[in-house]
Amino acid sequence: MRQIFLDTETTGLSPESGDRIIELGCVEMVNRRLTGQNLHFYFNPERKSHEDAVKIHGLTDEFLSDKPLFASVADEIVEYLAGAEIIIHNASFDIGFLNAELARLAKPKFHALVGNVIDSLTMARDMFPGKSNSLDALCKRLGVDNSHRQLHGALLDAQILGDVYLALTSGQEEIGFAVEATASTVDTTQFRIDPNVARPRVQISAEEQAAHDARLEKLRKKAGKVVWDQFTVVEAVNEAELATA
Repeated sequence: MRQIFLDTETTGLSPESGDRIIELGCVEMVNRRLTGQNLHFYFNPERKSHEDAVKIHGLTDEFLSDKPLFASVADEIVEYLAGAEIIIHNASFDIGFLNAELARLAKPKFHALVGNVIDSLTMARDMFPGKSNSLDALCKRLGVDNSHRQLHGALLDAQILGDVYLALTSGQEEIGFAVEATASTVDTTQFRIDPNVARPRVQISAEEQAAHDARLEKLRKKAGKVVWDQFTVVEAVNEAELATA
């Protein structure tokens, strides 16, 4: 699967009021491996950036004055994104700006150009309800290093988002569950194991048990919800069998 982590920086907060994209950063991942085939542009927005926006991204009007117009590289961007699954943090913001840029060029809307869009902010809110789910907060919670992030930058933020997304999804995928599967979709059930059915006897040390418990707790923190906590397993033990094992 080809996935692209995408982020933008803009002159302000409202594409409806004429604010424009000034930076686009895209990081490519195929089958959960970063490829290094990234895409990054600065743009001349043909307007001044709001002072508060400059404080966030640090991109001055002077710096952007000799950069290409979005229109001059739009076809390259569209070709790069075509058919891919796009992961964006707070997707409605970036897509609103991208749709405004595409509309100026009479091109189809963003969703029509890509395969699918995942909003990692929505995903994080489902996993960690009631908590701060900004990119910085998720980095701290999931152990992702963002110490080099002094200002917002589209390519840097897309790279950090890739690390955050892998951390968000590793808990379920590492144990064989699809990302979309959550504990809430599974009915809680009691299982009884037949003591007459032969099964392996495994003895582990206290250190191994502690390592196992720590691993499960790590998966809980990453996934937010885990399937095994929704089940009660009742094992009927044959004491005679244990005594002779």
